Amino acid sequence: MRIEPPPLLVKRLGLVEYEPTLEAMRAFTAARSPDAADELWVLEHPPVYTLGVRSDPRHLPRSENPIAIVRCNRGGEITYHAPGQTVVYTLVDLARRGFKVGQFVRMLEQSVIDLLAQSGVAGERRDNAPGVYVGGAKIAALGLRVSRGRAYHGIALNVDMDLSPFALIDPCGYPGLAVTQARDVGITGSALDVGGQLAGIIARNLGHA
Repeated sequence: MRIEPPPLLVKRLGLVEYEPTLEAMRAFTAARSPDAADELWVLEHPPVYTLGVRSDPRHLPRSENPIAIVRCNRGGEITYHAPGQTVVYTLVDLARRGFKVGQFVRMLEQSVIDLLAQSGVAGERRDNAPGVYVGGAKIAALGLRVSRGRAYHGIALNVDMDLSPFALIDPCGYPGLAVTQARDVGITGSALDVGGQLAGIIARNLGHA
């Protein structure tokens, strides 16, 4: 007899500002009941640099520019979001689903690897450097916050965007780290379309047919 997984909703939010979305994730996680459905939010952000809780100032932009810098409460270092990058925020009760944090991180990485593999692109992990890489360049960044066994934040996959602002920072805290995107490895489609595909794979890897 198949045991049904906890409920899951996928929401396509379009282009939304970063800070209100961060506050919405915090509020959702703080207020959710034990039987509340998990949610995947598929979206894009206007240009913004975000800093994880332990971001080192040495990795910040090396020159002045108009892109906002926002400190947030996820793990990880500095990264960049902009239109053309799909973000899937994973508001998931890990304890209810029996996931340890490390297992959940690996599942999200595997979901991106599975997505890339559908187009014949080989993605890979790196030890102690969460995310997904293609040919040594980072294509997806990952950062989470877990409160009382409930995760939020998630994964950002570069799809078809201006990558130049990454050159002003040390992406994810790694000086000289190359970045790439789906378009440059032969994968077509808009950020929200690719994000929808990624959310579907994540849902499947969470046990939803």
